[in-house]
Amino acid sequence: MPSSVKKVEIQNLKVQYGNKEALKGISLDIYENEILGVIGPAQSGKTTMLKTINRTIDFTVDATVAGTVKVDGVDVRSVKNIFELRRKVGMVFPLPVGLPLSIYDNVAFAPRAAGMRDKNRLNELVERCLKQAALWDEVKDRLNSLGTKLSGGQQQRLTIARALSHEPEILCLDEFSIAVDPVTTMRIEDVLKELRSKMTIILVTNLVQQARRLADRTAFILNGELVEIDSNDVIFSDKPARKITFDYVNGNFG
Repeated sequence: MPSSVKKVEIQNLKVQYGNKEALKGISLDIYENEILGVIGPAQSGKTTMLKTINRTIDFTVDATVAGTVKVDGVDVRSVKNIFELRRKVGMVFPLPVGLPLSIYDNVAFAPRAAGMRDKNRLNELVERCLKQAALWDEVKDRLNSLGTKLSGGQQQRLTIARALSHEPEILCLDEFSIAVDPVTTMRIEDVLKELRSKMTIILVTNLVQQARRLADRTAFILNGELVEIDSNDVIFSDKPARKITFDYVNGNFG
């Protein structure tokens, strides 16, 4: 069950790309050990919100950020060790980005960079992360093969395994199921439900039913504004707070 402890606090967050407003002053809290679903049409600002949490927004040259995003009470803009922030806040983007390394080394890369040298510990971690990403059974006999030789769906799951190897406290998933078949998607969803006891998960998805299946609460973002955030019992009911929410989750637009 989600706790009452705030893991992420977002206050009046505004983001612009050049002259284009991507987020227009959104505010919301995300709690420890919850899965927060984030829904809304394309170009609504969902991915932008994720990028501000672990500061991958910094890679976008024309992006300007105002407002505050806090992780464990600390404003992420004040964090000096950006690598530690990104270890704490893992990110999985819609399309797989495999390192030109073996499957094993893709997963072991971050732990080694953090100083893990014990072969047995590395083996256990690689196996655990690949199992959590529903990939182990398919690759356990070819761990030394290049990760970039895997299929698109397998590379996406390898990306998830690599994110989990950081042992993050917050896992941000941006449309993880785009390149994954429906059966494997359901397997990963089962794993995410189990991981909720160990971390906070922020799930951006265009699949309304995926948010309904997985999330404890769901936030609806439209045109850079937070329309509504509430428990799934409310968001997916006949009477959410806003009629536009009802229309979106029932496929009347979007």
